[in-house]
Amino acid sequence: MPLPRRVLPVFLSICASLALLAAAPQAHALDPKADVFLGYSRLGANAFYPNVGGLNGWNGAMNVKVKPLLGVEGDVSQYGFGASSTVPHTTAVLFGPRVTVGAAGVNVLVHALGGLEHSANSSGVSISGTSMAYAAGVGLDLPLAPYLKWRIMGDYFGSPTLTPASSSHYRVSVGLAVRF
Repeated sequence: MPLPRRVLPVFLSICASLALLAAAPQAHALDPKADVFLGYSRLGANAFYPNVGGLNGWNGAMNVKVKPLLGVEGDVSQYGFGASSTVPHTTAVLFGPRVTVGAAGVNVLVHALGGLEHSANSSGVSISGTSMAYAAGVGLDLPLAPYLKWRIMGDYFGSPTLTPASSSHYRVSVGLAVRF
């Protein structure tokens, strides 16, 4: 599935920045204070509106350590790429605490995030709205290189005002995380 034109330059810029951070010799001399994640994400069916199947998209996050195990995480995700114009395209921006523990290069992370989501479509039954959203979940970072990890995340995800009772409240994300 090709990326929309406006997303490709942003995606390439983020990848180039992550590569530079991973290659910087100074980064290896320091204890990691933050990490950045970018990857594919799958949202469960009817997450915000009824009769909307599971949606594909991307998820990006940044975590900054404030204490040895505790960090503050910002998370942005967007869903609905490649879907018809009748399907709502959803963007979520979430913030909250994250706890990270690890041994032998493998990290387990737990977060609880809250924020906003905005959904809109361009035809059919008009949907356009912004509401509160939340995500709470766990993840696993597996080492690929000294400061490069493969991340797998699973979240309970939704919106208290929009999520129908019949929804699948899951979000699964996989991709690369760089620690610096």
